Amino acid sequence: MEAILLVGGQGTRLRPLTLNTPKPLLPTAGVPFLAHQLARARSFGVRRIVFATSYRASMFAEAFGDGSAFGLSLEYMTEETPLGTGGAIRNAAQALTCGPDAPVLVLNGDILSGHDITEQVALHVSRGAALTLHLTEVDDPTRFGCVPTDEDGRVTAFLEKTPNPVTNRINAGCYVFTRSAIDAIPAGQVVSVERETFPGMIDAGELVLGYADRSYWLDVGTPAAFVQGSCDLVLGRMPSGALPGPCGEFLALPEARVSPRAKISGGTVVGPRAVVGADAVVRGSVLDADCVIESGATVAGSVVGAGARVSSGAVLRDAVIGDRAVIGAGNELLAGARVWPGVTLPPRAVRFSSDV
Repeated sequence: MEAILLVGGQGTRLRPLTLNTPKPLLPTAGVPFLAHQLARARSFGVRRIVFATSYRASMFAEAFGDGSAFGLSLEYMTEETPLGTGGAIRNAAQALTCGPDAPVLVLNGDILSGHDITEQVALHVSRGAALTLHLTEVDDPTRFGCVPTDEDGRVTAFLEKTPNPVTNRINAGCYVFTRSAIDAIPAGQVVSVERETFPGMIDAGELVLGYADRSYWLDVGTPAAFVQGSCDLVLGRMPSGALPGPCGEFLALPEARVSPRAKISGGTVVGPRAVVGADAVVRGSVLDADCVIESGATVAGSVVGAGARVSSGAVLRDAVIGDRAVIGAGNELLAGARVWPGVTLPPRAVRFSSDV
């Protein structure tokens, strides 16, 4: 089976992490985020994937090459100007080799999902659908595409980010298209599948199905969700064939140096050559390559970028520290604080609780 992987977004909600790295390539549980998606796709029978790229497009080929390391064949299609979700799918479809009646899997490059792709495809094929959407239930559906269905599983509407949702079932970002339905999307134009393609197919009477389940699902588009996703992978809450080590309270990557007196828990990743000093406390965090957490520092629910330093006595809670930044002793960064790459906060600076 062939698939299209949407990875063109700029990841603005994750800045400064995405200033130099596309969101789907951010280190997540020890490997680029997409490595987990590629491993899952391969486990469900996908053998060829076309990347729909735009932002820093060349970095994807540099990271994954021809895909042979994953047992896949990878192609890369780049939009010269962003074409929206529908335009990106249509542009990438030029590289597909399947016929008009074949199912094509479409994945979003910022979703962690434990649902059974084989079952979703089987439902699509058995019912002869034009499109089958993976649906999941969330507590707050106002932030997503709300998708009501009838008793036969047929999608009756697609309501993108409505303030008064009629159901808590939302678009979970994994689609199975019949190839001919993709070819019907206008080529070379900016098209939104959420606002144009999906509602248009429903209005035209085409068979659009919902495949609903309650398996693990997470949109990793925010710093808090990104950290949660990485920790859930390390803890084994979301299985992945790409995890570079056993599940546990923390994952230490090659050449990481962790003091036996440090307290590390909650699915923390300690990146390559990173250092965690004695009496440091690190809970549920992502420590990137070559960063240093000095003795006595506290890091919780946070991301510490490559080459950054958190000094003794500093406290981070739900913070994002950019590459090569230095957090001096005595600083306390809380509740979504972000420090841009290369910034130095001198010792005993005032408390920060917003972007720095």
